[in-house]
Amino acid sequence: MTTTRFAPSPTGYIHVGNLRTALMNFLIARKQGGTFILRIDDTDQERSKQEFIDQIQRDLEWLGLTWDRIEYQSRRLDRYSDAADRLRDMGRFYECFETPAELDLKRKKQLNMGRPPVYDRAALELPEEEKTALRAARGGYWRFKLDHERIEWSDGILGPVSIDASSVSDPVLIRADGQVLYTLASVVDDTEMGVTDVVRGSDHVTNTATQIQIIRALGGAVPQFAHHSLLTGPQGEALSKRLGALSIKDLRAQGVEPMALLSLMARLGSSDPVELRGSVDELVEGFDITRFGAAPTKFDERDLFPLTARHLQTLGLADVAEDIAALGVPDDQAARFWAVTRENITTRADLRAWWEMCRDGAEPVIDEEDRDFVAQAMALLPEPPFDEGTWAAWTAQVKEATGRKGRGLFMPLRKALTGQAHGPEMAQLMPLLQKVRARGSQ
Repeated sequence: MTTTRFAPSPTGYIHVGNLRTALMNFLIARKQGGTFILRIDDTDQERSKQEFIDQIQRDLEWLGLTWDRIEYQSRRLDRYSDAADRLRDMGRFYECFETPAELDLKRKKQLNMGRPPVYDRAALELPEEEKTALRAARGGYWRFKLDHERIEWSDGILGPVSIDASSVSDPVLIRADGQVLYTLASVVDDTEMGVTDVVRGSDHVTNTATQIQIIRALGGAVPQFAHHSLLTGPQGEALSKRLGALSIKDLRAQGVEPMALLSLMARLGSSDPVELRGSVDELVEGFDITRFGAAPTKFDERDLFPLTARHLQTLGLADVAEDIAALGVPDDQAARFWAVTRENITTRADLRAWWEMCRDGAEPVIDEEDRDFVAQAMALLPEPPFDEGTWAAWTAQVKEATGRKGRGLFMPLRKALTGQAHGPEMAQLMPLLQKVRARGSQ
C-alpha cells in the first residue's frame, strides 16, 4: 500500500514551500487510496515549540489536508539509538572530533588545491587513546561511512539520477550534544513506517543519495523518490529569504481561500495550466506528478487573490452565512447582500466595507460639473427603505427632469450613492441602502 509523509520541523510556521511538499505527498497517498502520515520532526528540543506544532495542525486542517496518523520523532529516540548501534556494529558509523573551525580550514585547503571539499576521514586514523582524550575534551559526533560507488535511482520528476558517493562527505548523523539529525531519523522512520513514496525539494537530491545507502545498510526498502523544483519570486529571484512572510498562517490572515491556494500549488511548476478546483477530491483526481518539471518555479502571491475572488463567486449563502451574520446583516437581507456583493469582493474581509456602505451610506464622489445635476437628482430621491423598482423609477424621473441619459445620467448617480465608479447592479443594491449621505453634500 502507498504510504507518504509530511515531516515539518516545528521551529517555525509552515510556508508555501513546505505546502508544496505536503500537498504532493498528500495527493499521491489519496490518489492511491494509501496512508498519509504527519510526522513532526522535533528532535531539536531547543528550537521545537508546541505553538508551532499546534499551528502546523491548524494550517493543514484549514487546507483540508487530513492525515491518517501523526508521529513525533522526539518519541522515537530509542529507535534511532538502536539504528546507530547497528551501524556501529557493521563498521558504517564512526566518531569524529574536528571543531567547525577545523573543518572549515580543511575545506578551504581542499578548494585552494582544486579538490572537492569532502571530509577526509581523518578520524578513522586516530588511535584509541587520542579518541578518548578528545572525547573527554570536546565530545565527538558521528558520521555514516559511505561506500564510494555511484548511487542511482529513477526520480519521479528528475528522471534517472546518478551521484558519485566519493564526491560527497560522509554525512553527520548524530551531533556532539547527542542530537539525532534529520538524515538518520528520517531513514529510520521511513523504513519502519513503510513509507513507499517521498516527494521533497530538489535541494535534497544529494541528501537522498546518502539516505539510500543508509536505508540499504539498515536492510530497508528504498522508497520512490521525487524532487520538485524550488520556488523563486516572480522575477526569478530567490524566495528563501521571504518564505517567513509567506506562511500559511499569514496568507490565511490576508484572506486567501484554501482552494485558491491549493489549486495554485497543485499545478505550479507542471505542464498543466492552473485551474480553480472546487474540492480537494477534484485536486486528487487531476494530480499527476510526472507532469512536473525540474526548472525553478516562479511563485507570485498576488496570483492567489484573483483565484480567491473566483472561488468566492462559486459559494452559496450557506458557505458565507457566518461571515455575513458577524457583520450584523439582518437575516432577511443576507441572501440579497450576498447576491449583490459576491462578484465585487476579492476576500471575505471586503464584505465589511460593503455592509458599512449599505448601513451608513457612502462618502459621495461628485465631479464639479455634476454638482448641480446630483443636487437636483437627490431632491427627487424618495426616503428609504428602497425596493427593486426604486432605481429605475428614480432615474427615469431624473432623466425627464434634467434631460440627461446614458452614462451621463447613471454614472454620477452611482458615484454619489456608492462613492465608486463600478460595482453591483444598482437596482439590486438599492434595497440594501439604509442611508444616502449625498443628500447633505449639496
